[in-house]
Amino acid sequence: MATHRIGIVMHGVTGRMGMNQHLIRSIVAIRKQGGVALANGDRLMPDPILVGRNEEKIAALAKAHGIERWTTDLDIALANPDDTIFFDAATTQARPGLLKRAVAAGKHIYCEKPVATNLHEALDLCRAAKAAGVKHGVVQDKLWLPGLKKLQLLNDAGFFGKVLSVRGEFGYWVFEGDLQTAQRPSWNYRDEDGGGIILDMLCHWRYVIDNVFGKVKSVSCLGATHIPSRWDEQGKAYRATADDAAYATFELENGVIVQMNSSWCVRVRRDDLVTFQVDGTNGSAVAGLTDCYTQSRVNTPKPVWNPDLRNTHDFMADWSVVPETSTNDNAFKVQWELFLKHVWGEGEFRWNLLEGAKGVQLVELGLQSWRERRWVDITPLEA
Repeated sequence: MATHRIGIVMHGVTGRMGMNQHLIRSIVAIRKQGGVALANGDRLMPDPILVGRNEEKIAALAKAHGIERWTTDLDIALANPDDTIFFDAATTQARPGLLKRAVAAGKHIYCEKPVATNLHEALDLCRAAKAAGVKHGVVQDKLWLPGLKKLQLLNDAGFFGKVLSVRGEFGYWVFEGDLQTAQRPSWNYRDEDGGGIILDMLCHWRYVIDNVFGKVKSVSCLGATHIPSRWDEQGKAYRATADDAAYATFELENGVIVQMNSSWCVRVRRDDLVTFQVDGTNGSAVAGLTDCYTQSRVNTPKPVWNPDLRNTHDFMADWSVVPETSTNDNAFKVQWELFLKHVWGEGEFRWNLLEGAKGVQLVELGLQSWRERRWVDITPLEA
């Protein structure tokens, strides 16, 4: 058994998502487990170099996690032929330019979403990567969440019969920043800085819907900026120019109707920060990030509407938990392992830049629907 090194230029890992999910819970975790197992029994060991603008911060991060290499000079990092992958989790606005630089340097690329703030740049990236012959992937982490995997299993098993509708609720209350510190960065609420929940979340909903429920055919979306004033990281008041809530309905090619509410202005009274309820002729299911509950046709109670009497029926007790039948690793880590093996030449990887562009397409059409107050059809994309 041999261990093979694979070098990764990691950019944008001092931010919350890049540091926690991609660096610590993915790459560092893979290194601690001895690398990624290949089909022949060999191991693939990631060797990252961390790239950031703040020397003190990037050096401290590298030291804290036993990473020997770091730099503030992206050009030097991209020039090293021994590092074959470039990863980016920094700002969406800067991503297309960074990825094109990496492609020009001959790097395989892996990145967070959205891949761009507009479809033109997203498709331009696809074409550049295709012309350069490099491999590419986009983070679509929710596909490996235990709750969604259980929904997929139920769907594959025919549990639902004919699926009728899906209702999704995502969000939580993000503090304004005056009484309590906000849990999200202030740029999320400034349109000029690439903020907005439509740009952030419709990219997610595109790949979740396409892969689990059916291909999206058309969209109707209403956005809102419910809280117009917030306070930034320095405690300074600023005007929120980006949408902080989105109410979207999707019609799928198979006739299923999907309703998704996304909000940073909602207080949680549900099973999880995101839930999906799937209703079908033979049964229904409700899934969160981890758990999933089902109710079959023969076990469905017979409610009777009577507003004059308090309803004492425990509706929650009518649902059965889907048992854990497999172990579930961190969703980001699972996709990282698949991409690393793909770059090495083992296995296909269909979650590529074109799939990322589909998310950006849905964002643009959602914004168009909001602006024009109408349904908008989706056309197939080609790189």
